[in-house]
Amino acid sequence: MAAEDGRGEKEGADARKAKRQGGFRTMPFILANDFCDRLASVGFTSNLITYLTLQLHLPLVHASNIITNYNGTANLTPLVGGLIADSFAGRFWTITFGSVAYQIGMVCLTLSAALPSLHPPPCAKHAADCQRASSYQIAVLYLSLLCTSIGTGGTRPCTMAFGADQLELTAHGRRGAARPKWSFFNLYFFAVELAKLTAVTAVVYIQENVGWGWGLGVPTIAMLAAVIAFVSGYSLYVRMPPGGSPMVRLAQVAAAAFKKRKATVPDPSLLYQDKELDAGISTTGRLLHTDQLKFFDKAAIVTDGDVLPSGQPRPWRLSTVHRVEELKSIIRILPICAAGIILVTSSSHNHSFAIQQARTMDRDITPHFKIPPASMLIFTNLAMLLTLAFYDRVLIGVLRRFTGRPNGITHLQRTGVGLTIAMLSNAVAAVVERRRRSVAAASGLLDAPKATLPMSVFWLVPQFAIHGIANAFMDVGRMEFLYDQAPESMRSMAAALYWLTFSIGSYLGTLLVTIVHAKTQRSGQWLPDNLNRGKLDNYYWLVVALEVVNLVYFFICVKYYTFKPLEMVGGEEEVELYHGNGNGTDGAKKQGGSFK
Repeated sequence: MAAEDGRGEKEGADARKAKRQGGFRTMPFILANDFCDRLASVGFTSNLITYLTLQLHLPLVHASNIITNYNGTANLTPLVGGLIADSFAGRFWTITFGSVAYQIGMVCLTLSAALPSLHPPPCAKHAADCQRASSYQIAVLYLSLLCTSIGTGGTRPCTMAFGADQLELTAHGRRGAARPKWSFFNLYFFAVELAKLTAVTAVVYIQENVGWGWGLGVPTIAMLAAVIAFVSGYSLYVRMPPGGSPMVRLAQVAAAAFKKRKATVPDPSLLYQDKELDAGISTTGRLLHTDQLKFFDKAAIVTDGDVLPSGQPRPWRLSTVHRVEELKSIIRILPICAAGIILVTSSSHNHSFAIQQARTMDRDITPHFKIPPASMLIFTNLAMLLTLAFYDRVLIGVLRRFTGRPNGITHLQRTGVGLTIAMLSNAVAAVVERRRRSVAAASGLLDAPKATLPMSVFWLVPQFAIHGIANAFMDVGRMEFLYDQAPESMRSMAAALYWLTFSIGSYLGTLLVTIVHAKTQRSGQWLPDNLNRGKLDNYYWLVVALEVVNLVYFFICVKYYTFKPLEMVGGEEEVELYHGNGNGTDGAKKQGGSFK
């Protein structure tokens, strides 16, 4: 009796502790961390092209490729960070380590800008007298960027999933309804864009008018504030335990299926199930069997020797249906995820060529103030902020009346809208660039790349703004889709896939620029250092063509996509819950159908 009383008291204490944890009370700590993190990262990456060309005196194409390669690496490390978080470290400690590593990188970057020995002296009067950064100075730059890349590996795949965990369904009921959870993604991206807005205005102004030491020092201080803000909320967080290495489980399923490749798949009801074995990786419900990718069902066929005398399965010979469906879910996600690669490639020039365009144009706001070229990104951030607010507060309500869905439209529909709008952004960019070059010719300034053209920089606003509107649909839609369709124990990994598309897209941007630069050298360069003599508009039209092909590919992927079915425990009975429409109703029982 005493033992039972003791267990009862412990369970009561655990229940009271769980009630005090999670919920919207944790959002200030999590969003403050991400706000400061993004303020730091955008604070130096948004104007990095200026630092590389005017402070380190690197050629335009070389500087552009450094930026895209850095973005590629910074978005590749989250794949490793997501695996570490899901395997053994958990999201909280992965975010903490990543924030500290990022802080170290920012300190090194600030020192490289502040100490004269770590950057070349200013240019003399003529450009020919500029001294390029030495190998040692470039090495310090690379070391700083490497540390920040490692830091993003810890923060990017986990912060969003960690925030959504605070509003997730628990095994005993709902911590928050579906609507608040999906509103979190809009709130998250709103905070991110607010940080970017601050970075491309205040931070870029400091860099252009005060100096790069302070211009990088401010983001460094912001990163320190991010670490403190996040750690201070430790006692309030729901910290979901890692479910073991997801990659190992996926490999076990693949290995077991391969070993039984000659076996015949029986009726799905005869495949191996074990609720207790899956309990730690399916707290909100087990995945149900689907008819796609049937080869992997062979991993759940019970044969002689698959089960130990203790009753436990041999993991490399037998997998449960839930684990088989985890692998299927990840495989089904990949083609949809890949559609975001070209979007990243198409927008990579906003941080390089578009900023260099702005530097050649009339940037006067008042007789004593010029808008910094990198601050043109403010229009992307403003457009995304306004679109997110309008979408969450107005558009969802309107669309809900027609579709009956709590979120108005599905995640995939939202993504498709974003891909379509993004094409318009680059088409406008091509038209504006052709006009900018014609103004340079009419003014006799084709060979004066540092001269100011009699053309307002605000001609560039439409392309930046349209791109922000596209991001409000595309980025949020993709992240909602990944969080919704990924197995619950692999959500950090799913977030890492989101950032992986940014990585591949950035590297593809480097490859595209390198190929275009090499192939057009003899027939009139498209991307020379002097953009007045280039054909940047042709590059933009090339990107539009790639986006058209990508949009067709996306629609084909959506047509044949099957949403994951989830079995959830509601009280004493089990019900099937289909997540295909992202709101917990049975709107995706069929295959495809997201756009129907």
